[in-house]
Amino acid sequence: MNSGDISWILISAALVMLMTPGLAFFYGGLVRRKNVLTIIMQSFIALAIVTVIWIFWGYSLAFGSDIYGIIGGLEWIGLMNVGLEPAPLAPQIPHLAFVVYQGMFAVITPALITGAFADRMKFSSYFIFLILWLTFVYSPVAHWVWGGGWLSAMGALDFAGGTVVHINAGIAALVTVLIIGKRKGFGSYSMTPHNIPLVVLGTAILWFGWFGFNAGSALAANESAVLAFVTTNATAAMATLTWLMLDWIQKGTPSVIGAVTGAVAGLVAITPAAGFVSIQSALIIGFGASLFCYAAIQLKNKLQLDDALDVWGVHGVGGIWGALATGIFATGVGLITGSLSQFATQLIGVIATIVYSIIVTLIILIAIDKTVGLRVGAKEEEIGLDISLHLEEAYE
Repeated sequence: MNSGDISWILISAALVMLMTPGLAFFYGGLVRRKNVLTIIMQSFIALAIVTVIWIFWGYSLAFGSDIYGIIGGLEWIGLMNVGLEPAPLAPQIPHLAFVVYQGMFAVITPALITGAFADRMKFSSYFIFLILWLTFVYSPVAHWVWGGGWLSAMGALDFAGGTVVHINAGIAALVTVLIIGKRKGFGSYSMTPHNIPLVVLGTAILWFGWFGFNAGSALAANESAVLAFVTTNATAAMATLTWLMLDWIQKGTPSVIGAVTGAVAGLVAITPAAGFVSIQSALIIGFGASLFCYAAIQLKNKLQLDDALDVWGVHGVGGIWGALATGIFATGVGLITGSLSQFATQLIGVIATIVYSIIVTLIILIAIDKTVGLRVGAKEEEIGLDISLHLEEAYE
């Protein structure tokens, strides 16, 4: 094992951990002031719930010995027999370092979904959803791609989570929106962000943390980490400028919210490709990310879907574009410099993740709705979830 690699993976794990509070600020600024604490709490509590689940069974299901290419075994349940020995999938670092790094990915993925159902889900229902979704959706898909499952065997490329994290969460968000229904008053009056500086702060923290998310996925302090670091920054920058120009052209003014949304879209899109593509390709991916995600949000608005914070439009569509772009631009194997086979494999991975996430998320949501109920009452929603659920206010 290498001390430089160990240092880098621990720093990267801390950077990815910081992304979840960054997401909380990002979402917190976008909602109305009466629901700020609720959306922040949903991200923050994921750090606690998912960490415990990851220790008890999540890690073993995702990275345990392969069972028919679908799920991992239970030999590491409760992190039994997991210690400071070399990690099976990354022998240059201790097993526990690999566990904690991957655990931070597991934390932020379901937290991403919360932006879709902002302002209207019971906290108790979210608590249950978090446990079930991580167990039955995230862990299996992580195993397919990273844990030696069937997509891994096919050669699907996902450097840091375009499929496992963003498509998975984005599609689950869309399903949640369709099941839980629209916010009270949606379409009747404006529901504008209450604190744009908070949104910008959250975006900056996300951008910063994303270097650990992507470059850390090299699992070593090596050339691949350097490439992923630079492509991540380049794509985010290009996507920011592209979205800014799209808003400027369509609305006549450069939008702060538009710029930061573009940055996140670019970060999402480069995630699966970060260590596989050139800097020039990264710029193209960033340009495409803003075009496709911007169009998706316009479509969502036209269809009157109440995805409150555009999780599907940014993470779902951005993740799909990034996964397919990996099959186009990946050096040596992609469509441009390689062959059609890698693109076909990427397409299979995208379709499989979409279908699986839709079906299992739908089952989980219906089960929760039929038992404890998904949504707060109309009066609670009107008062605001901060007061009605937590008896606290963000501002005096």
